[in-house]
Formats: sequence, C-alpha cells, structure tokens
Amino acid sequence: MKRWWWTTVSLAGVVLLAGVAFAQMGGGPMGPGMGWGHMGPGMMGPGMMGPGMGMMGPGMMGGWYQGQPPGQTLTLDQAQARVQTYLEQVGNTDLVLDEVMEFQYNFYALVNEKSTGRGAFELLVDRVTGAVFPEHGPNMMWNTKYGMMTHMGGMMGYQPPTGPMTVSADQAKAIAQQWLDRNLPGTTTETPDAFPGYYTVHTRQDGKISGMLSVNGYGGAVWYHTWHGAFIASKEAKG
Repeated sequence: MKRWWWTTVSLAGVVLLAGVAFAQMGGGPMGPGMGWGHMGPGMMGPGMMGPGMGMMGPGMMGGWYQGQPPGQTLTLDQAQARVQTYLEQVGNTDLVLDEVMEFQYNFYALVNEKSTGRGAFELLVDRVTGAVFPEHGPNMMWNTKYGMMTHMGGMMGYQPPTGPMTVSADQAKAIAQQWLDRNLPGTTTETPDAFPGYYTVHTRQDGKISGMLSVNGYGGAVWYHTWHGAFIASKEAKG
C-alpha cells in the first residue's frame, strides 16, 4: 500500500498550520463570525497560503507565485488529466474525480469516494506548472479522514472530531448565506458538497459562480476561499 500524501510534509509546515488548526477546527462553540476562519474576502491569514503554493505531487513541496501567472497556462482538459494521474499515484481505487473548475489563479478539483458517493477531499492544480496538491485551508485543517491534522495531529495532542457531523447540509447552507449577507451582499449559495468534517459551498453573484467557502461540520465556523480568483469555467468528470 502506498504511503499517504501527507507523510513527507515538512515539520515546519506542520507546526505553522497546527497553530491555526486549534483556532479553526470548530469542534467547540464557534459560530459564524468567530475565529480565524471567518476572514472576509481578500484577506489572507495564517494557514491561507497564496495561489500556486503547494505540492508537486504526493509529498513534494513546490514554489508559489502571487497574482495572475504569466505565460501559457494549462487547459481545463489538461488540468483534469493531471488530477487523474495524481489519483493513480495515490493508489486508492475508491477515489474518483467528480469535477474540475478553472479559476484565475488555479484549477480546483473535487474528489469523491465511490463507496459513499460523498466528497473525499479537494485538490488544486497550478495553472502554469501543472503541479497537483491538496487544497489548503479547510481541506487540510478540517478534513477528519484525509486531512493533514488527521494524520499528523496526534503528535501534537490533537484528536479530530469523530462521529456524524452535528451541522446538517441545510444548516451549513444557512450559515454560509448568513456569512455572505454580512460580507458579500447579493451573493447566494449552491447546495453544499459534504466532506469528512466540513462542507464546501459554491457561491453565485448575478447567476454566475463567484467563488466558494467552507463550513465546519461540528462547530459551524466559516472559512472563505480567498485563493482562487475569478471563476472561468468548469467541467464534470463523472463517468
């Protein structure tokens, strides 16, 4: 069995993100508007890495850039192919690519579990290099099955929440809408995608996708995805 993707993350990176985790896990009485995970759009706090920073593949740290990448970029089809290759390297046959979205600063991929039909984790693809890496933010810190803190947290005394999420999908959508009403008036939500420990919700303005945010499935904390930039296109990858 191949080793999981987080096993070679540097200790420095773990320590950096771990400090954020305890403020953002949402396992306590955190609600919308509280905690580091509630920063408004355009704000970057601890653990919110800039676009393009991540892994060149399972376990290899890559470089990063700020702003719109220069030069030729990957197509949506090429990004999908990179994600498929990444999943083959991971070696878990229960994982299947569901959707790929193209944004200004990166490609976003939603990966499901075949056995449950639910979300497993989220990936990003560098628009220039094609590097594929686990999405930072909630995917790292809140994912109770595939996230970094699940695999590394024990060494720091942290134990991820267990059992069914206490926040339902309908509640997560309502929490997301309340946050948007305060921070991005006129923005609406789509149906949340459920992942282990949290939900990710696509947002819309003027009937078009405008971004996404995540809601913690145990405490209701909100984490807006500041690293995508403007939405460009999407492609379903099912079947």
